[in-house]
Amino acid sequence: MSRRLTKRHLTPVDEYQCPLSPETQAIAEEQLRETENARSQALEALRNWLEQHPKFMAIRMDSNFLLRFLRTKKFSVPMVQEAIERYILLRQSWGIAFNQLDYKLPVMMELIDLGYIFVSPFKDKLGRRVVIYRPGVFDPYKYTNQDMCRVMGICYETLMEDEECQVRGVVHYADGAGVSFPHLTLFTPKEAVRIVKNGEKTIPMRHKEIYGVNVHPTVKFALDFGMALISEKIRKRVKLYTAVEDVEIDKSLLPSEYGGTMPMKEMIELWKVELASKRDILLLNDKMAVRLEMYSEAAREGAISALRAGANTCAGADAVGDAMRGLTGNFRKLEVD
Repeated sequence: MSRRLTKRHLTPVDEYQCPLSPETQAIAEEQLRETENARSQALEALRNWLEQHPKFMAIRMDSNFLLRFLRTKKFSVPMVQEAIERYILLRQSWGIAFNQLDYKLPVMMELIDLGYIFVSPFKDKLGRRVVIYRPGVFDPYKYTNQDMCRVMGICYETLMEDEECQVRGVVHYADGAGVSFPHLTLFTPKEAVRIVKNGEKTIPMRHKEIYGVNVHPTVKFALDFGMALISEKIRKRVKLYTAVEDVEIDKSLLPSEYGGTMPMKEMIELWKVELASKRDILLLNDKMAVRLEMYSEAAREGAISALRAGANTCAGADAVGDAMRGLTGNFRKLEVD
């Protein structure tokens, strides 16, 4: 039986019905070059490519999943192809940290209840969600780096299922109080580099603003290290403060403990309701798969340059390489309203 016939569609090809508000659609067109015509052409091109690509074994084909990549990459089909392949490869090869994103797991519930990471129920004036981090509550002697990756993955994947969030992006607010040197030993330098670089290039999220407060001098060098790894575009969006009251963010978006009106515990309970609504689709994502034997060891470990080289080599060597390039080339020539 051919590889094409054995490929599993975890979700069906749907006829897209845009759920976005008119205001959000205008933002998508202005900032992301998204129109009805561009969207339908890009979805068709991507689905044809996924169907023919020999490395994919099981994949989601629904519009919501594909659009998060298209929106992040501003409808550049070649960039989206690379991003989707990298995303599924890393989920699979680093599965111990990025699979089984189940908020009901006891350790995940502990970290969520502690307020390690959660999302405010309020949106800012630009309609964006605010992710709140409190890494100081993470006990590095009790929890593992896998626990950290998994609970953050639960948060991000839940947000990525929201199309308004895909378009408008997210705001990050981090309180570094309580973070100390032991937290930095959770990851090796190599792991840290791979996570930071893939976090920006692989996870299809639009990071619009990043606020940090209470960064202890003993971990400042680690922050400087991380800042050097991210793109200049994202680096310019990072703002650091020494006091909570100085942070230039609408305090009403934050828990009452940070100057808002709603207690943190109440925010966390509301966030759990959102997590419950997306739990099944997050667990379905575990079934997405590529053929690991077709990738180099470096690519499986998350080396972006190795994966890019591997993808290009595959496209040039396998029987469907010309077909994939043809799809991309044809898409580039299409008229877009």
